[in-house]
Amino acid sequence: MLKKGSKRGSSSRGGRIFYEENSLLKFSRIKKTNLAADNDDDFFNTRNSQDQVVTPSNSSSPYNIVSPVEKSPRSSQRITNIPFEDNDDNFSPNVLMGSLVREEGHIYSLAASGDLLYTGSDSKNIRVWKNQKEFPGFKSNSGLVKAIVISGATIFTGHQDGKIRVWKVSSKDPSIHKRVGTLPTMRDYFNNSMKTSNYIEVKRHKNAVWYKHSDAISCLSLSEDKTFLYSSSWDKTFKVWRISNSRCLESVISHDDAVNSIVAGNDGLVFTGSADGTVKVWRRELQGTGTKHFFSQTLLKQECAVTAVAVNPNATVVYCGSSDGLVNFWEREKHMSHGGVLRGHKLAILCLVTAGSLLFSGSADMGICVWRRMGNDHICLSLLAGHKGPVKCLAAETDHESAPNERRWILYSGSLDKSVKMWRVSENAPPMAWRGCASSAPTSMPSSLPAATSFPAQTRNN
Repeated sequence: MLKKGSKRGSSSRGGRIFYEENSLLKFSRIKKTNLAADNDDDFFNTRNSQDQVVTPSNSSSPYNIVSPVEKSPRSSQRITNIPFEDNDDNFSPNVLMGSLVREEGHIYSLAASGDLLYTGSDSKNIRVWKNQKEFPGFKSNSGLVKAIVISGATIFTGHQDGKIRVWKVSSKDPSIHKRVGTLPTMRDYFNNSMKTSNYIEVKRHKNAVWYKHSDAISCLSLSEDKTFLYSSSWDKTFKVWRISNSRCLESVISHDDAVNSIVAGNDGLVFTGSADGTVKVWRRELQGTGTKHFFSQTLLKQECAVTAVAVNPNATVVYCGSSDGLVNFWEREKHMSHGGVLRGHKLAILCLVTAGSLLFSGSADMGICVWRRMGNDHICLSLLAGHKGPVKCLAAETDHESAPNERRWILYSGSLDKSVKMWRVSENAPPMAWRGCASSAPTSMPSSLPAATSFPAQTRNN
């Protein structure tokens, strides 16, 4: 049952609700909200080698912790309007357009393509939304859907069971999604599982074939030409798949702990972030019909876990978010020198996405910071507040209704409050008058860490 508020034009069908929000709402910092935290192993969906608690009781966060009753997964509390400060000095054209709610699980992954939005949760369903209305989705045999990427009519989903499932949109009926395979394929698995040389030790006294992830998949990324699919996993590796024949070409033991994020940039560069506190750069070389990835350099080495990595559209800036709530960035044009730190969150960064000159950072503090790059600096345009749980995933698409002289984006945010919110964000928005979203500032670390000599990574090739 809906709570009273300033929502209008709401509709429901089969448990799905779309709320249209007042587009004239003025954004400022949130006055009061709650942190809805489920007490489970996948709360942040990232591994931290130090098992750090990112919501300490002595935290200086302005957010209140919910009661055990409100934290219960049995709670049927719906999303309600949040209070905003009506302050003309803090007016921003960035507005909350509405919410997509289907109470069947926490939202862990998002992918947008044209007018379609794909959402993955800890249920067995991948939901599809078209123009803010529920479209026929599809169901997997695995529960938690941790990653989604789209390449034309093909959808790749990464799962808790370490498998990648491949789906195709029907050419006759776009509402039909058919599962066409699983990576690794059953044929490859049986053909290679008979050879003892294809087995590696993944845990103490436990061996597995090298081309299959032995732990949950954390992230998926496509190469620039969409020839290769990259998958990172909690098993400390990332794997390279040739999309044309669904073959695993290479498995790279890349970190000392879980790999939480992987992003393929331009010119064959690949960036990985891990719970071991490092961000690494890898260089791809084509060798015959396969690939070989070489370690290039370490951008960051710290105590707290790296939880998210993103690259801007023209691949000139690399960003990483950490469990300490900070976003570091490096500038490729300056030989990957450290550019600074963005301080806008009180709790762990859980997701990053770029669009145009903007960077969006989602956090366990339930907020989304909108950053705009201006030269060598960044300014905070808005703090998007509306979720009642940690913001776990983000996706951005061009707003085709924007004026010719204004570049706007539609931002989708998925949360552990079981909802997806839609935001309209403009690159022309004025900076936000809030001290918490400081622009980039120098840190005590060196401006650039020394690059290690390139050498072949520890890999297995098909």
